[in-house]
Amino acid sequence: MAIQQIVVLIINIIGGIAVIGSYIYGFNAQSGGANVLWGGVPSSVRMVISISLIIATFAYLAFLYFILFQLTPSEVKIAGRFNYSLFYAIFIGILLPSAFWMPLTNLYATNMSTGVWIAIRAVLILVGLSAIALAWALLSLQTREPAVAYWAAVAGSVYFAFHAGVLDAIIWAAFFRST
Repeated sequence: MAIQQIVVLIINIIGGIAVIGSYIYGFNAQSGGANVLWGGVPSSVRMVISISLIIATFAYLAFLYFILFQLTPSEVKIAGRFNYSLFYAIFIGILLPSAFWMPLTNLYATNMSTGVWIAIRAVLILVGLSAIALAWALLSLQTREPAVAYWAAVAGSVYFAFHAGVLDAIIWAAFFRST
């Protein structure tokens, strides 16, 4: 494994621990548990988002596998201009704000300030844009081998971008404040 791949792995380990840690903290921070985090989201939409989250998790693993184990960092060209290190910024853009979503949502549940709501929206938009950037980067790769792993990564990144950019940043946000 090249040093660039180790950096991506470390970003994902540290970022993953931060996200999971924030979820553990977030579920325990409110007396209402997970229901507080849903706000006014109807149960039917909750089910769709929950199932999608499971699919998005597998999608994340598919593109992470491809980026870590199928690409040769020194050969990566994204859109003829960027190299493998672009993945550092993309993964940080996904993981770092993701670690802030649940604590901010818990804070908003106890203190419905406009500033906290703007921070929540900014976090969700940043994750969504970073997920879209990942899909773009994979679609713009000049290296597309092995084909099955590549297309699984592309499909996974597109689905992940849909989940983060549409279901989280738009749908969840619209229903959450409808209470």
